[in-house]
Amino acid sequence: MTTENTYVTITALPLATDIEFVECVNTFSLTADSSDLNVLQRDGATAVIDLAMQFADRGYNCDIELMSQVIGRLSDIQVRDFAMGTHNAETFDIYWNMWLYLLRSAPNGYVAPVACLFATLAYERGDNELAYRALDRATVDDPKYALTILLRRVFGSGWPAAAFAAMRVELHPKVTAGIFQA
Repeated sequence: MTTENTYVTITALPLATDIEFVECVNTFSLTADSSDLNVLQRDGATAVIDLAMQFADRGYNCDIELMSQVIGRLSDIQVRDFAMGTHNAETFDIYWNMWLYLLRSAPNGYVAPVACLFATLAYERGDNELAYRALDRATVDDPKYALTILLRRVFGSGWPAAAFAAMRVELHPKVTAGIFQA
């Protein structure tokens, strides 16, 4: 994919600070000690696919609670890693728009996972400057977020985007099995 010359804004939308939206996102947040963690991870993975299908049909007019669910569930590394492998060449633009919108909608404390997901798409698209801007947003949200640090190393190493995408595709079945076959 080639770099686009249009400027993409990744600044927060007013929704990111809407009290009701933030509370809804909080209800879907996961921690390692959440009861029924695997069930909640499945819920998060399914929500990612459901939201992408809504984005394909309705664009930005998607269900706010489903958006909250995805953003909240991405607080879990397994759900985030599942989400990283869900797009392909045919669905790239759907996921691009979805992750961009979720990045701009994510409340403080939830930006890092979404920013990293969007950064991977920007990198695969060949827009390294945008990928780094997304990682900068992730760093502001959580300076110690491990995936942000890893992606900075990967992007800075000059590793070809196609090789990164191939690795992402190769890992996706393993992450999926961990969530759905546990």
